[in-house]
Amino acid sequence: MTTLRVMRFTNRLEAGRQLAATLDRFKTGDVVVLGLPRGGVPVAFEVAKEINAPLDVILIRKLGVPWQHELAMGAIGEGSVRVLNQQVIDSCDVSPQQISDVERREREELNRRIGLYRAVHEPLSLLGKTVVIVDDGIATGSTALAACRVARARGATWIALATPVAPLGWEDSMENAADEFIALYTPEFFGAVGNFYDDFDQVSDDDVLSILRSEPEKIERAIDEDVSINLEDGATVEGRLTVPMNAKGCVVFVHGSGSSRKSPRNQLVAKVLNSAGLATLLFDLLTEEESHNREHVFDIGLLSHRLVNVTDWLRRRHETQHLNLAYFGASTGAAAALTAAAGDADIVAVVSRGGRPDLATDDLKWVRCPVLLIVGSKDIEVRWLNEEAAAQLASPHQVSIVQRAGHLFEEPGTLDEAARLARDFLLKQFSDRAHHRGQVLAQSQREAIRRNI
Repeated sequence: MTTLRVMRFTNRLEAGRQLAATLDRFKTGDVVVLGLPRGGVPVAFEVAKEINAPLDVILIRKLGVPWQHELAMGAIGEGSVRVLNQQVIDSCDVSPQQISDVERREREELNRRIGLYRAVHEPLSLLGKTVVIVDDGIATGSTALAACRVARARGATWIALATPVAPLGWEDSMENAADEFIALYTPEFFGAVGNFYDDFDQVSDDDVLSILRSEPEKIERAIDEDVSINLEDGATVEGRLTVPMNAKGCVVFVHGSGSSRKSPRNQLVAKVLNSAGLATLLFDLLTEEESHNREHVFDIGLLSHRLVNVTDWLRRRHETQHLNLAYFGASTGAAAALTAAAGDADIVAVVSRGGRPDLATDDLKWVRCPVLLIVGSKDIEVRWLNEEAAAQLASPHQVSIVQRAGHLFEEPGTLDEAARLARDFLLKQFSDRAHHRGQVLAQSQREAIRRNI
């Protein structure tokens, strides 16, 4: 008699460590690990820790057959993704009304989890990333299939689906949703995922939240410190300079009326840019005493002159002197950024969020760098002012409208969308400038070689 050995895992953490040991090739590159809540998150945590990659959740709900909940007939996910397993539906004779009832209940739970998890962990960008999706086990594959489609819709360029255990031939049911399939153990006779764990207790929301809160930030920084900048007019302004390792460029935040370097909105945007490899300087254009005078807040000449001083300071500082610079302005700070850029051909780009570019007046026509104007759809007057200002720009420009957003982008998800728009625009402009600089340098080297022949 032949005895079949069944591979078992002590618990999800041990399974994660075993799975991570097979994923060394993902230690290099721009990788994000996504855990499927709830059971897949502890496994994904161990994977992310081992390969030194950031961890996020990908929010999916299984649609179980009404009288056999563990049997998935489909799944739903963030971004209105919906996947149905028609074979299971037909074999179990599930009616369209029953599917609709299950989906309605699961949609409520999905929305609850989105509100719960995203309150402590903003979704990471998947744009252009390699993504490793991790679950504690895959049975029918409907949930994992939906997760892959969500990740693809969010911009992932390569998807690896990894799990400790799955049925033999499991990848055949995945409809090529992933680019790579990884399973430690693929038994011919499967049953349920829990059969392969000694400890398969349910993972709670608190467990997931605890893991997300403990997830270490993966941004390696050359510098992250408070700075004081002495200006030509005798004032000293305070700022926060963050420079990731191998930064692709530096973005100077130009705060507007009633704001400062401590603005939660600008800090959130800065964190998104830092995660993308961009350095940031958040600083106060005015001293604390000056900020109480509203005339200073709208003195675009004063604000832009100070921005020029700060730009020169960055170009002298050794951590940033080699970096191309761009401006990110809000409210009146957007006008100051455009005015300063009009006199500086080396500024790579200007982004305005809810800004007043119209206050830059005649300087608009002298701006040479690309400009992105981000406005909320509900901010009617400022939207009109941005469109009027855009018509005066001779440089490449675009106006991006964030739906449902007001002037301060306080509505759920709207600031995240503005940050993503800014990040993608700035990354492209820095990349284009670096490519152009490389071409110029190569041409200069060729000319030097010809002169020496």
